[in-house]
Amino acid sequence: MRYGFTTGSCAAAAAKAAAYMLLSGAEKQEITIETPKGINYHARLTDIQREELWVKCGVIKDGGDDPDITTGAHIFAKVAYGKKGETGIEIDGGIGVGRVTKPGLDQPVGNAAINHVPREMIHREVGEVCRFFEYTGQLKIEISVPEGERLAEQTFNPRLGITGGISILGTSGIVEPMSSRALIDTIKVELNQRRAEGQDSVIISPGNYGMDFMKKAYHYDLDQSVKCSNFIGDTIDMAADMGFKRLLLAGHIGKLVKVAGGIMNTHSREADCRMELLAAFSFRAGVEPHYIHKLFECVTTEEAVWILKKSEKFDLVMKSIVERICYYMEKRSKGKLHVDCIIYTNELGELAKSEGAEKWFIL
Repeated sequence: MRYGFTTGSCAAAAAKAAAYMLLSGAEKQEITIETPKGINYHARLTDIQREELWVKCGVIKDGGDDPDITTGAHIFAKVAYGKKGETGIEIDGGIGVGRVTKPGLDQPVGNAAINHVPREMIHREVGEVCRFFEYTGQLKIEISVPEGERLAEQTFNPRLGITGGISILGTSGIVEPMSSRALIDTIKVELNQRRAEGQDSVIISPGNYGMDFMKKAYHYDLDQSVKCSNFIGDTIDMAADMGFKRLLLAGHIGKLVKVAGGIMNTHSREADCRMELLAAFSFRAGVEPHYIHKLFECVTTEEAVWILKKSEKFDLVMKSIVERICYYMEKRSKGKLHVDCIIYTNELGELAKSEGAEKWFIL
């Protein structure tokens, strides 16, 4: 399947091109940037506007074969000279780029929802142009997406407290194809390979989130696990049907708390009841009401976990979540699998694990 490029890559490409045209005085029809993944992005430019003190141009987002709602969107960058005597590159969002109104996200409250990796990409690419032309003054960059406000209605941005448009995202600069059927087929192939090698136990994880923690705590590289993405239920089904006997699920609580509610496809478009489930488990464990009320104001599970950490019932809440995750996984497998689970966050590390989880890593 064909990969695409993130909104962050598009913004960086448009910004680099606009900066080049502003500082050189020459028009450019295409531009190349290097993504954090190391893959070059050759972008064609559209809607070029040139004035003496600023240049604006756009890039049309191509998400490849990923079912991405932002595919086809116009990502614009306007680059203007800053104040005389000032230096540096300033980045902000314009029309169609969301603005952060709640804490706990990648950017602080008040900032445009342009995540840190796209900001770093823009700084790097525009900085390269500045050095090429030996420009040491200030440049002001505004990223805009004319369709952004409409597209944002199809995302969780309004619920997360991001108002007025979409977020400019991307950690690798690349959009990996996420076709559901293709992903499930890939998971099946990997499980088949391991079964053919005689393995009857398998570790699965939604992705590499928490890789550093797993290496430090268990000397285990999450790259060795089968990546189930959001398809936890389908992965359990396939593992049980293939004759695996044991399965360990390791992952961030943000995804796995959904499994504690019996949700086996953890994609946000399928279900997003993280705070409701955390609140329910907290209530059952006897967490003080004022902590439970605060959970519903949280944007991320990381933020919610920090709140619960203040309660004396924290360990009981996390233990109950893991027990329920194991219950639903075993139920899904129709009793064919012995299951274990580890949940963690990046900041706090391990939150809880099932009774037999540590035995998986004994040499």
